[in-house]
Amino acid sequence: MLLKNATLVTMQPGAKDRLVPDGAVVLEGERIRWAGPLDALPSEHHQLDDIDLAGRLVTPALIDCHTHLVYGGDRAGEFEARLNGASYQQIARAGGGILSTVTETRRASAEQLLTDALTRVDAMIAQGVGTIEVKSGYGLDQETELKMLRVARRIETQRPVTIKTSFLGAHAVPPEFAGKPDAYIDTVCLPTLRAATAEGLVDAVDGFCEDIAFDRDQIARVMQCAADLGLPVKLHAEQLGHGGGAALAARFGALSADHLEYAAEADAAQMAAAGTVAVLLPGAFYTLGETQAPPVDAFRSHGVAMALATDCNPGSSPLASLLLAMNMGCTLLRMTPQEALEGVTRHAARALGLSDRGQIRPGYRADLAVWDAAHPAELSYRIGWNPLYKRIFGGAL
Repeated sequence: MLLKNATLVTMQPGAKDRLVPDGAVVLEGERIRWAGPLDALPSEHHQLDDIDLAGRLVTPALIDCHTHLVYGGDRAGEFEARLNGASYQQIARAGGGILSTVTETRRASAEQLLTDALTRVDAMIAQGVGTIEVKSGYGLDQETELKMLRVARRIETQRPVTIKTSFLGAHAVPPEFAGKPDAYIDTVCLPTLRAATAEGLVDAVDGFCEDIAFDRDQIARVMQCAADLGLPVKLHAEQLGHGGGAALAARFGALSADHLEYAAEADAAQMAAAGTVAVLLPGAFYTLGETQAPPVDAFRSHGVAMALATDCNPGSSPLASLLLAMNMGCTLLRMTPQEALEGVTRHAARALGLSDRGQIRPGYRADLAVWDAAHPAELSYRIGWNPLYKRIFGGAL
């Protein structure tokens, strides 16, 4: 297939032709065979069936690299409580927050979890998303954590989308282990991680390093177990305070450290040295009414790659629109539109350890989004507007 008469946004780092007017893309199976200016199209591709895109913008399909979209119930009541002055920490310590979702997720059947997750997946696909990361972490017992990961794997069999899973057993201390986080890590979290890995359910391992969850030493044990199993790690870090999570992530060579509102200049330097991506989550920043933004200038100055994601979850970020997350990244966190688009394409791919997507270049997956737009900044600029014209996944419209 030949896509022609398109404005290509290649997202190739440092490429002079990152924005290619009058461009063309040759798709062969699930991969990109060739991409560039139409007048440079090799002669062997001139007879291909073609689709004229009438000058529309073509980007890599978007990548949502941090979600919690498999869960039971909702937390609309907590939304109202926060509006009345309760903090996220106060709600969590009163048995709400993550633990309220744990109760509903344990109760829900796998079929119900899948049905509910697919509604959120459909919303993401409809906005040009081709790859979604999905975390566990609302089970906090072996049975439910495995149930969540199995449901996440099933999404790929129901929809044309790539799912990457992250084991988040170290998300919170469940009620039955109240006051005994180390016992929970030893008797539930680590054995469940090993069981999930043996079943082929885990692509990466995550944790929540905050004073309402787990400290650095406890998270380090989870990360070491992941390393022993040959799995990459990620980490929720520095969201509610500076607890040393970003430095810990860098020490373990983590794919990403996520949230990072309270990260410091030294954290940015260590993350840069480790090649750890900063995943910024403006949906949670907005929903929780935070006032301290992640240190974007420090990440820029140290050359830390910045990704953006929805953090889709029932409590702190009930958001399923990556386009809105891009707008929030610009308006709330002061990213540029170019940085926002990089954050949901090539940098998001890097945050998931994926080297075959997020750019338009030969050999990469033919996951593309075609937009009714003339310039890439439009994707971040508009609010409540979906300009998707077509999505291409694995070479298929």
